[in-house]
Formats: sequence, structure tokens, C-alpha cells
Amino acid sequence: MTSLLNYTSLDSIQDNVSHVRQVFHMGKPRDMYWRKYQLQRLYDMISENEKKLCDAMKKDMNKPLNEAMSGDIAPVLDECLYFLDQLDDLAKDIKVKPRSGLNKMEKVVIRRDPLGVVLILGSWNYPVQLSLVPFAGAIAAGNAVILKLSEVSPHTAAVITELFPKYMDTSCYRLVNGGVEETTALLKEKFDHIFYTGNSNVAKIVMTAAAQHLTPVTLELGGKSPAVILPDANMQLTANRIAFGKLYNAGQICIAVDYVLCPASRLSEFVSAFKKTLHDWYKNDPQKTDSYARIVNERHFDRLANLLQHRQSGDIAVGGHMDRADRYIAPTLITHVRPDDPVLMGDEIFGPILPVITYNEDVEEAMGVIRKREPPLALYIFTKKPQLAEKILKNTPSGGVCVNDCLMHQAEYGIPFGGVGHSAKSYATFTHERSMLIKKQTMESVMSIRYPPYNQRKYNLLRMVLVKPAFLVALKKYNKPIKALALILVLVGLYLKRQS
Repeated sequence: MTSLLNYTSLDSIQDNVSHVRQVFHMGKPRDMYWRKYQLQRLYDMISENEKKLCDAMKKDMNKPLNEAMSGDIAPVLDECLYFLDQLDDLAKDIKVKPRSGLNKMEKVVIRRDPLGVVLILGSWNYPVQLSLVPFAGAIAAGNAVILKLSEVSPHTAAVITELFPKYMDTSCYRLVNGGVEETTALLKEKFDHIFYTGNSNVAKIVMTAAAQHLTPVTLELGGKSPAVILPDANMQLTANRIAFGKLYNAGQICIAVDYVLCPASRLSEFVSAFKKTLHDWYKNDPQKTDSYARIVNERHFDRLANLLQHRQSGDIAVGGHMDRADRYIAPTLITHVRPDDPVLMGDEIFGPILPVITYNEDVEEAMGVIRKREPPLALYIFTKKPQLAEKILKNTPSGGVCVNDCLMHQAEYGIPFGGVGHSAKSYATFTHERSMLIKKQTMESVMSIRYPPYNQRKYNLLRMVLVKPAFLVALKKYNKPIKALALILVLVGLYLKRQS
């Protein structure tokens, strides 16, 4: 327990899970009117308390107002409005054209049912968005929810905890606060789905606990997301957008630029452009501005300081200043980093330290660096030539891609994020696709060809219905030429008709 945040008692955790499960079985969270009402209440909770939430994020990590609004407040509001507008369509049964000859006359549909009781484990770096955006998806899908807020952002967690019972139905949705002990107790309970945002070490613990109940898990983890500068890139624009992709929330974001691949011939130009960007944004001292966040706590500060102090390659070209009392680490650019540096290029940095690796103009060399690592959550490419960007896309894997910008693909809510993400995809994450075949109580004489006793006649009829004749399969190979020939014959016929 912190002085700011009251932790949930261990004795009550099991009761919370049992209670929301009972309510789910009663059907309350599934009711369409109730889902929309709760989404509206979630919208009201955020919109009516925006300043209070932004002030809390300022206390937790000095998050600038613009970043708190764009990165935390706006995504939740947008998600609620999307579901309020689209929920009826999302919840409709999906009609499927039957493939089996035996079902040609039947109704085949997919219905998206709620999973049941889901656990959402929020994250500290975006303590509003990464808790409440998936929460909105779980509500829209008709689930009961246990929401675990991150204790690492205690001011924000305390505000959400205060507001939650004033706006949300706590019979269907409940909060849990706490640290390792409370989270461990929570993970011992049976859930129908677990949604976790955070780092890979904790993800392994979540997966291990989920395996005890065979619980499906959605993981949204970070990674070392590269920014590839191609030789033709506009360098000042590139530096501006890479700096934005690295320094937003002081680099404490899962899709932050984690390292840069820069042509060796343009390294000095990139360093100069990066310095100019920092001067334009922060003048001579980012620490004295209101536009630069702080590291969330001393533990994370010490981890980042250790990266700088024990790196095995690279020269600090920009920044390097640290102030532990203020949890401040200056925007820091490190050049001449080796791709195999175990410190800087080991795990995700998650802070305002940016390694730069050079390559000798050959894009194959840059792609080789990316391919030697685990697929990144995001890939950023800077070039004026679409064919160069396409070459990298075809030859490297990643969760998402942004060409000639950073982070902004995550802000486009119309596309999935990291393969899970927002809106319709979020709705799909928290629902089960229930396949349904709805038959009439007729045509039993036809359907009886399936039943014993088997004989040659039934076999022939069944094969005729279920297996396409060989001549149709062969004909399909020549489908396009036959269509072309038919078109030619029609045109010739029309021509001859006109001539006559």
C-alpha cells in the first residue's frame, strides 16, 4: 500500500471475481441497452474529469498536458463514441454462405458472444488509455470485468479508483489495486480471458498463471522498434519525427523508436538535425520546460542510468545529463553503437536514450540488422521513394508500420494496433465467434443418406454432394482463358450482327 493508493485486501479478491461472475451469468452485462449505458458512463467519467486525470498524470510522470490529452484522454473518449455508434452493427450475426452441399439450404451464421469474466491488467505509462480502452472493448462485448490498475502510476490509479463507483456499475465491473502480492492472488483466480499490457518478464508470469486454468491471453508487449533512414530522406523532417517518436512521454511508450539505422554518409547531418529539433522544442534546457516528461520512478531511472553508464559501444553525441532527484534524463543520442551491444541493443530501452547504428548505403545491410532480432512492435521507414519502403516491408516483419512518421499509426483507430488494438478489433478480442448451423425439421429423407446402414447407393449420393466432379476441378484451371474466349465470341457475335 502507498500513501496515495489503498490496495485491495487479499481476502476480497476472490469475492470480487465470484460476484462479477454471478452477475454475468444473470445476463446483466450482455444486455445491449446496458452495454451502451455503461459506455456512455465511461465517456462521462473521462470527459467530466479530464483536468483531474491530467493533473494526476502530471504528478506521476510530469506528463505534459498535450501528451496526456492526446495519448490518454482522447483515445478513451474516441473508443466509447465508436462503440456507441457501431455496437448494433458489431453485434449482428454474420451470415455465412454454406460450402457443404448438405447445408446449401440451411442458415449458417457466426455470432459473437461475450467471453465471460475478463481480467484487464493496465499499464503505468499510459495509465488511462491502456486501462480504459480495453475496458471499453470488454464492456461493448458484453463481459463482466476485473480491472487491475497499475500501482506504478499511483496518483492516476487513485483518481480512477475514486471516480469509478460514481460512474460505473460495480456489480458488473470491479477494480483491484495493489502490487506483486495482490496481482499474484488475482492471477490464481479463474478468468475467461486475460488482457495484459506491459513487459515480457511479467508477461511470462501472466502466461504461466493463465496456463493453470487454460485461460486465453492477449499480450500487448513492447520491443526494439527501429527507425530506418534511407539515403534519400529529408533529414530535418526525419529528425523532427524521430525525436517525436522517441521523446513523447520521455520514451516510455511501447512503440517508441528504440534505435535508428542511418546511412553512414548522413550521420553527421542527422545529429545536427536532431540537435536543431531539440533546440526548437526545448531551447537550451528540456528540464526547465513544461513539454518534457519525467521517468516514472527511481527504479526505472536507475535502470536507464545503468544503460548509459555500462554500455559497451557508442559515443554520446547529444544529451547524457541525469538528475535522479527530479527523475530527469535528458534527450540522449548515442552514435556508433554496435548492433550486438548487449546493453543498448539487448532489451527495450523504454526511455529517452536513442542508439544510432550506421550502415553503408545498402538497404540489405539495414534489413539484416532488423531480421536478426525478434519482430518489432513497430517499424518506421523514412524515404521519398515508395519502392524503397516497399522493399523493406516485403523483407522485414513487424507488428505495425508507419512510413515517414512515428507513433501516428497507433492514433489511427480505424486500423488494428499490434494485431489486437482498437475498436472493431478490440470487440473481436473480447468475444467468442460462435459458429452456428440452424436447420429446419424437414428434408429428412434427403439427409438420411448420412445414416447407417451404409451401402453403395448412399456412398455415391454422398460423394456427389460433398466432392466436386473431376471435370469441374479441371475446368477451374482454365477459368480465365474460358472467360476471355467467351468474351471474344460475344464481341465477334455482336460485330457480325452489326455487319449483317
